[in-house]
Amino acid sequence: MEKRVYLAGPITGLSYSGCTDWRKFAKDELKKYGILGVSPMRAKEYLNQEKNISDSYPEKILSCDRGITTRDRFDVMTSNLILVNFLGAKEKSIGTVGEIFWADAFRKPIVTIMEKDGNPHDHSMIRELTGYRVETLEEGLYVAKAILDFN
Repeated sequence: MEKRVYLAGPITGLSYSGCTDWRKFAKDELKKYGILGVSPMRAKEYLNQEKNISDSYPEKILSCDRGITTRDRFDVMTSNLILVNFLGAKEKSIGTVGEIFWADAFRKPIVTIMEKDGNPHDHSMIRELTGYRVETLEEGLYVAKAILDFN
C-alpha cells in the first residue's frame, strides 16, 4: 500500500513559487522513503506566472470553487497523514483550516509546522487538532516519516 502525505498550507495571496517550492522539497524528501507527497498545486502549472494567486479561477476546472474543494477533500481523505506548513503566514488560510478539519474528521494524523509565536493560525482549535507541532519543515518531515515507517 502506497503511503501518502498531503502537503497542506497557504496558497491564496502567494506567488506560484511561494506555494510550490517548499512542496517540491517535501515531495523529494518523502520520495527517498517511498512516501508520496501529494500537492494541491499539482497540474496547475498554468498558474506559474502568478505573483498573487487568487482563491479561485472560475475558468479553470481544477482551480474553480468546486474543483479545488473536490480534489483537496479527496486528497486529504486518501492520504495517510496531513503535513501542514504555516511558516511565515501573514494572514489566515481558510482553505488550509478546512483541510485540517477534514483530516480530523477522517482521523488522519496532523503534523503542523508553525512558529512558536505570532502565527495567525495559532488558535485553540488548530492547537487541539494538531497531533504534532514543530517549528521547521525538516522537523515536520521527520515526524511524518517516523509515523509512516511501519517496518
